Amino acid sequence: MDAKSPAGITPPRAPRRPLTSIQHGIARVDDYAWLRASNWQAVMRDPKALASDIRAQLEAENAYTSDIMADTEALQQRFFAEMKGRIKEDDSSVPAPDGTFSYYTRFVTGGQHPLFCRVKRDGGEEQVLVDGNALAKDHAYFRIANVAHSPDHKLIAYAVDTKGSEFYAVQIIEAETGAIIDNRIVDNNGSFEWASGSRTLLYVWLDDEHRPRKALRHAIGSSGPDALIYEQRDPGYFLGLGATQDRRLLLLSVHDHETAEVSLIDAENPSSAPRLVSPREPEHDYSVEHHGDRLIILTNSDGAEDYRIVEAPADNPGREHWREIEPHRPGRLILEIVAFKDYLVRLEREEGLPRIIIRRFADGTEHEIAFAEEAYALGISPGFEYDTRTLRFTYSSMTTPAQVFDYDMETRECALRKTQEIPSGHDPANYITRRVMAPAKDGETVPVSLLYRKGTPLDGTAPLLLYGYGAYGMSIPASFSTNALSLVDRGFVYAIAHVRGGKDKGYRWYKDGKREKKVNSFTDFIAAGDYLARQGFTSRGRIVAQGGSAGGMLMGAIANMAPDLFLGVIAEVPFVDVLTTMLDASLPLTPPEWPEWGNPIESAEAYRTIAAYSPYDNVKAQPYPHILALAGLTDPRVTYWEPAKWVAKLREFKTGDRLLLLRTNMDAGHAGASGRFERLKEVALAYAFALKIAGLGGPA
Repeated sequence: MDAKSPAGITPPRAPRRPLTSIQHGIARVDDYAWLRASNWQAVMRDPKALASDIRAQLEAENAYTSDIMADTEALQQRFFAEMKGRIKEDDSSVPAPDGTFSYYTRFVTGGQHPLFCRVKRDGGEEQVLVDGNALAKDHAYFRIANVAHSPDHKLIAYAVDTKGSEFYAVQIIEAETGAIIDNRIVDNNGSFEWASGSRTLLYVWLDDEHRPRKALRHAIGSSGPDALIYEQRDPGYFLGLGATQDRRLLLLSVHDHETAEVSLIDAENPSSAPRLVSPREPEHDYSVEHHGDRLIILTNSDGAEDYRIVEAPADNPGREHWREIEPHRPGRLILEIVAFKDYLVRLEREEGLPRIIIRRFADGTEHEIAFAEEAYALGISPGFEYDTRTLRFTYSSMTTPAQVFDYDMETRECALRKTQEIPSGHDPANYITRRVMAPAKDGETVPVSLLYRKGTPLDGTAPLLLYGYGAYGMSIPASFSTNALSLVDRGFVYAIAHVRGGKDKGYRWYKDGKREKKVNSFTDFIAAGDYLARQGFTSRGRIVAQGGSAGGMLMGAIANMAPDLFLGVIAEVPFVDVLTTMLDASLPLTPPEWPEWGNPIESAEAYRTIAAYSPYDNVKAQPYPHILALAGLTDPRVTYWEPAKWVAKLREFKTGDRLLLLRTNMDAGHAGASGRFERLKEVALAYAFALKIAGLGGPA
């Protein structure tokens, strides 16, 4: 395979239509602003509304990508077949008990979408509550979110998106018959909760700008307007709904990425006014659990950067009544708490590795669940029940398939309930996972998780795929990936760089990768690549970088900053036009994102900071790595025009003959194709691109 454009295949060129803007006295010319649809709200609801000239440009790019990648079609099919072969087609989750029933999801052979089911707890015939395959059959895109049964088990509510735009319609059906009894809730964000009486649903409504504007209360079967619980007029905050583990309190949260405000709604009396726990304060984040007559609160108040746990009277929960029950310990980040009747469970991370701590309420004794591998992922699955001594948790590593355990918090007995089955076979002994620390330019060390097959030469000859994200405090777990094996089995080293902007090394790791310190995310990723090359895991110019969304910003930045280090870049729904987006307060996520990136409308300093690294604004005349950009037309998070503009500008400026490809899914949004198998086709395209540019495109 040739990783250059074949003769006779000419890349499309977007026409330049200069648009000049001035901010803080600084003039800026954008030649490709026209690719932003003026009616983008309508396009998210109906993709057919896209202007013909924009559609023509996107379709020309898609056709060009198809032509360039035509010689990999057989390879893509092999990738798809083997990745699909690692999926147990008739898989099912471990049933989660709730009262007289146990609930679970399962798939059928050949089915793209899950079935949501239940059985009687003491055994009996399965009841299919929601059949995703049947509901999806008439839609090019289909996704079900947040399926939830009513407390009396008689009703099922589920949210459906058929455009990829994340405007959900909620269906409410009878559990026994499947009959639709209510479908009046539309423009939901996928967040809703049942009140105790099983006749009231609380939900979040999105406005035309795709912002979560209102929390509403819906009486099942009613024809009148839904009651307003709360209206969020500040576009800088999100609205969310949740519930405590005991289900006695419903939680209304107003939050951005660093600030939270929680109000309590009595689940028995959902028409009562929400009671505020603690008013929002800049950079004060907290979450709430309920236990008896008290609240248990996870908070970063009073300098607890890595969080502490406090308690407060449920009927008088103000900050002045908070009493500490688990102190802050720098470097030990508490991620999550769950309050059961007799136990408080917390998930925490230290030195990049997670562990579960269980505290008995009666006497305060604690013990931990931890594992010995160099890098692994651990998660809590609390289930539906409060009065239980069984904790369900999940474990995996880059070599170990996902496992589900039920843990007796009293006897400390651990029962393995399920191990992810790989139908085509998987022997962990054939692979090696490692955790190394790459020195950054300022003396920090960047954790890097590695997976490679035994026998892979570590002499610099192996190609390496380096994945990164680095934003919003999100940490990329060192978990098992069936898809990554397709690269590793072909001689790739697979690596995850846990760069600043995540919380892998505590909350400070997040703070050191945001706003004026955002560039640390980029230099950390470059430092990781340099280190892996020096250590022989690969060599300079043999690294394929991959990241999506905010991780796509990372991809654009490192392509500008260190193009010679990377052979290629795979940028999925990449947030690359950062300055333009942060200057456009009409876009769905712009105001809530200002705490993450800075507000360039109000601050000239923030403008200059973002302008200095924004990938689109820093494209220049230089050789770039091979680039594959993937977009979704109805994406409300990273709008399709960001990668489209980026690729157009790269075509104008880049030198050399390396590949530059853009593929826009015209029927999907931020998450890509819907359906567990359709999504694999997009992965297959990305991996075929990686092999093509690495010169490894033959059979393997």
